[in-house]
Amino acid sequence: MAAPLLPPPPDPQFVLRGTQSAVNALHFCGGTQAQGCPLLFSGSQSGLVHIWSLQTRRAVATLDGHGGQSVTWLQTLPQGPQLLSQGRDLQLCLWDLAEGRNTIVDSVHLKSVGFCRSSILVEEQLRWMLAVPGKDNDEVQILEMPSKTSVCTLKPEADAKPGMPMCLGLWQADTSLRPLLLVGYEDGSVALWDISERKVCSRIACHGEPVMGLDFDSQKARGISGSAGKELAVWSLDGQQALQVRHIHELTNPGIADIMIRPDRKILATAGWDHRIRIFHWRTMKPLAVLAFHSASVHCVAFAADGLLAAGSKDQRISIWSLYPHT
Repeated sequence: MAAPLLPPPPDPQFVLRGTQSAVNALHFCGGTQAQGCPLLFSGSQSGLVHIWSLQTRRAVATLDGHGGQSVTWLQTLPQGPQLLSQGRDLQLCLWDLAEGRNTIVDSVHLKSVGFCRSSILVEEQLRWMLAVPGKDNDEVQILEMPSKTSVCTLKPEADAKPGMPMCLGLWQADTSLRPLLLVGYEDGSVALWDISERKVCSRIACHGEPVMGLDFDSQKARGISGSAGKELAVWSLDGQQALQVRHIHELTNPGIADIMIRPDRKILATAGWDHRIRIFHWRTMKPLAVLAFHSASVHCVAFAADGLLAAGSKDQRISIWSLYPHT
């Protein structure tokens, strides 16, 4: 039976231009009703971070802290206007953006040249946990921030050979104070680490290729991962901290660079090497739209709190979409 035809996809609401190199990282700050219009941060191949106003649709500031090396990850901190940026120069920079300042106030030297993006977990107003790729190929290092105290190094057991960590996701269950870490590895597996115990609770083989991106819905205890291959894997976590593959969704073309579930947990977006953004219903994994706007690989996707979607591409453009509004 032929697959049902999807309705024609919409055009982007608008497009941001001016990064002058490939867009590798995106992050929204704000966007709730109380905060007003969100700001969008983009990280480029040329090492610059642009801060965009979505009202004027222009960059309001440019941050240059990575010596011309690609910016791979961006994250704002809740305690006032501070930004983390990770670059291929092996620096993770903490920026003070208060009152128009754009200054680096601290940095962490990374020991891995891989493409693995870091992850944070805010524990208290002024304290947060940071997961970064470790010194050895297969390691993840956990730091207490902002003190930069090493909490532990998570290294797979001797007989497990998952390869390099490719993507990280720190999180905490609502019912527990124990920090947990999801890691997507080079061998296509996803593992759940208990940081306090420094051990793997569970590992599943999801993909035949390296895991390139994952996201986790802690309310539904369900996650999704994409790889260099053709499949999206949906998996769940039970009360005993055991991961289980629930569903494999075959894609037309290989290569998912990034994946994100919208904050309201209704839909998710994937960034494809095939130039396409794909939108799925999160509960059913029903394909909702294929957005074929970009002319090169889509490297990253990000949702704002109000549901606005941004996608960044090798074609040096950032597309902004308003899809399936919050109900």
